[in-house]
Amino acid sequence: MKLSWLDARSLGEAKEAILQEALHYRLEGVVADDPADLADLPPTITKVLFPQGKPLPAEFGDASVVIVDPAAHGITPAELAIKHPEIEFGRFVEIIDAPTLEDACESARTEKWSVLLFRDPTKIPLEIVIAAAARATGSMITVAQDVEEAEIIFGVLEHGSDGVMMAPKAVGDAAQLKKAATADVPDLNLVELEVRSTEHIGMGERACVDTCTYFREDEGILVGSHSKGMILCVSETHPLPYMPTRPFRVNAGAIHSYTLSKDERTNYLSELKAGSKVLAVDIKGQTRLVTVGRVKIESRPLISIDAVAPNGQQVNLILQDDWHVRVLGPGGVVLNSTELKPGDKVLGFLPSEDRHVGYPIDEFCLEK
Repeated sequence: MKLSWLDARSLGEAKEAILQEALHYRLEGVVADDPADLADLPPTITKVLFPQGKPLPAEFGDASVVIVDPAAHGITPAELAIKHPEIEFGRFVEIIDAPTLEDACESARTEKWSVLLFRDPTKIPLEIVIAAAARATGSMITVAQDVEEAEIIFGVLEHGSDGVMMAPKAVGDAAQLKKAATADVPDLNLVELEVRSTEHIGMGERACVDTCTYFREDEGILVGSHSKGMILCVSETHPLPYMPTRPFRVNAGAIHSYTLSKDERTNYLSELKAGSKVLAVDIKGQTRLVTVGRVKIESRPLISIDAVAPNGQQVNLILQDDWHVRVLGPGGVVLNSTELKPGDKVLGFLPSEDRHVGYPIDEFCLEK
């Protein structure tokens, strides 16, 4: 789990409202430079004392974590830990050049907590620290200037920083920071669907979804004509005659079809565009968000596939009517759509909610 720390040291008039928002959305930590500012916070939140640019106070009050700058405070986290074994201590490092970058790497490798401030906009120094501390047991908290930067920090080198410390500029930023910290998507329970029939239905528009990532051989995206039933369409990672593999692409289906994106939302294939997010899913139901780089919509012959779930639910998928367009079956077997026949098994997913503008909602909705 990624950590979200709210920097409350200079919030101004909106301080109380922002603190209440942080508590409501269950941010993991609140950072203050005065022990008195931590006194009224509930025990469910990590109380972080960070007197940056100020002397260390004689008493740490209710602080559970204290961050020090050895150069400014004249004492190390290890020395403080001996005097105050009931408190966890960490080190602040501001990275401005090669020597301070090495200090950050050393801190991330050895300290319980490291709070890092990178002055240059490039994320290369952060990548170096993450790599240097790959086997470390401590936690690395990186300072972000806004929520957009926090999202980037959480994803650097596919691992990201363990946490982000951010000073909100307005009410709402704390909620967005927490959302960025919990951006991982849940895994799905896939089911085996039995093909009942296929039908060649003539011409129509289909969408190829080209992403900014490589899919694995057992991975694709879920696509269906109805919001409550989808089939796992495999990417073009498997060799084909006459054309090279395109492991970033899923020939996904007719433009009216649904696919899953972030926040449990569905999107029509036709509304995806560069920068959209879609859910990549493997045969075990493990998921990850991938970014769309391009959607190619072209007129092609189409084939309709009807399948049924173990609970009797009907599922439909309309694909380009061509042998090289494929779906995934149990165990990761690759099935050519034009060769599917009654009794064949394919992998699918049955969302339980109806949809309104893509969002899950509990209401009556009949799809045929």
